[in-house]
Amino acid sequence: MTELTELLGRLQSGDSDARDALFATAYPELHRLARARLRDGGRNTVLDTTSLVHESYLRFIRAGELRAEDRRAFFAYASQVMRHVVVNAARDRKAEKRGSGAQPVTLLTHVGADLAGDEGVILRVHEALEELQAVEPRLAQVAEMRYFGGYSEREIAEMLAVTERTVQRDWEKARAILAAALQ
Repeated sequence: MTELTELLGRLQSGDSDARDALFATAYPELHRLARARLRDGGRNTVLDTTSLVHESYLRFIRAGELRAEDRRAFFAYASQVMRHVVVNAARDRKAEKRGSGAQPVTLLTHVGADLAGDEGVILRVHEALEELQAVEPRLAQVAEMRYFGGYSEREIAEMLAVTERTVQRDWEKARAILAAALQ
């Protein structure tokens, strides 16, 4: 049993000190996960790696009970939380660009009306993933772990207890479905 799995067990048993120890132990991997998520640059210019990890940690705490039995489940959940942090940051930033409820004033009607920022892409991918989740949950999970989590096919295969080839097929299928949904 790994240290992380042991800490998850202690946390679920009600050990309040286990939560901080869990995140201290998982911090380097969470940081790597966040770096992979933000590595391509431009996907989200509001958050940096450390703030993404810290905001995710705060959401873990606010959520209360953490229901992850092992390392695999914990990092799958962490990937989902990071996805939601990024999506919410994109929504907030997009709302700021629209004036956050302020009355819009048009200065030039022909300039930049059709330009979509990174926030629009993030939100469209998020919505497409939600639709995919309803139809093909594993494909959505693979896509989420690749796109938002930055995991390799080998890592995803280990976490989902399937072969790398299955992950490759799922990733190809998910990309095709998502590409069609985004057009």
